[in-house]
Amino acid sequence: MALLGNPFVANVPRQMSDQELVQALRVDIAGELEAIITYEAHAMATTDERVRMVLQRIADEERTHVGELQQVLFMLSPNEANYTEKGKQAIQQQQNQNFQIPLQ
Repeated sequence: MALLGNPFVANVPRQMSDQELVQALRVDIAGELEAIITYEAHAMATTDERVRMVLQRIADEERTHVGELQQVLFMLSPNEANYTEKGKQAIQQQQNQNFQIPLQ
């Protein structure tokens, strides 16, 4: 949710540690995902095709931001990338087995 009125609301009064920055990036990613949900909800709620197209394009831009932020997160926290890859591989294995074997 936007906090309007105070342009300094997101300023951090000191340098963050790497661990704090990793947490901040997770919050940033969550914000981008929330924005995608919001833009898509608005696109689904309109019958104006012009507006729908603009909102979908903006939602797609937010998806790009998610990817950028994830890559920065993975640079700072290689373990995060390892867990993400492990999860992707688990689902790919499930998909290859037509989701017939239980997840571990």
